[in-house]
Amino acid sequence: MQGVNLAALFGRADSMPLPPLGGMARADGVVIASERFFAFAGRDGSILEGEMPKLPAFLRRIPLARGLARLGMSVSPLLRRDGVAGTGERLVLTAVFLAPLAFVFFSGTVTLVAGILMSVGLLAWIMRGRTLYLHGAEHRAIAAAEQGLLGVTWEDQVRPSRFSLRCGTNFVALVLPITLIADRLWPFAPALWTPIVLAVLSLGLTMELWRVVQISTVRMARVFLYPGLALQRLTTREPTIDETRLALTAVASVLRREIG
Repeated sequence: MQGVNLAALFGRADSMPLPPLGGMARADGVVIASERFFAFAGRDGSILEGEMPKLPAFLRRIPLARGLARLGMSVSPLLRRDGVAGTGERLVLTAVFLAPLAFVFFSGTVTLVAGILMSVGLLAWIMRGRTLYLHGAEHRAIAAAEQGLLGVTWEDQVRPSRFSLRCGTNFVALVLPITLIADRLWPFAPALWTPIVLAVLSLGLTMELWRVVQISTVRMARVFLYPGLALQRLTTREPTIDETRLALTAVASVLRREIG
């Protein structure tokens, strides 16, 4: 993905509308994904390509359920068997995702302590190595694609923002208050399954709100994203040009298959 072919691809891409892109940063590289394809560009020079799962047509018409499905699909490159994470890492991440379901069987104190320890461990895993710098590079590469600046960003002539309205950090900043509000407004008597239902509903509702805010033309709607944008000052760092080019390489891999 170097040289003339890369310059020609970026030249074409900068002159046409492109599909929405998302991604995630890891200590060892950057994942970029469209609705159809994903690519992982590793710091060791490797490229892993794959296809994203398709959202069933009937789910597209069901509020909350479609949000949960999209949320699951967004981590597909990480958790799938042929994805970017190894077997051990997949098992650990799956255990972390499922842990809240087990918390309903323990006392409030045990749940609180376990939740804090799990959160600290997850943050340490997320922020290891150059992850925060590659997170900034991921955002910059996606912004370059959205603004038609891929070529000049590769040449380091411009540096699009390292902050993104569609970052998962924004989603996390939204889901926490929505979960607290849902817990306060829950109209039914508490039961064993109540925390699970509340968690699922909160995730689905947050995803619906997140997508509405992103496509809204009302400027005031963006106020919901400001906490996440502020939090990105902690979850991103200014990347080097080599790190930006790493993320752009993953973008190029996805676009090569998207636009031919």
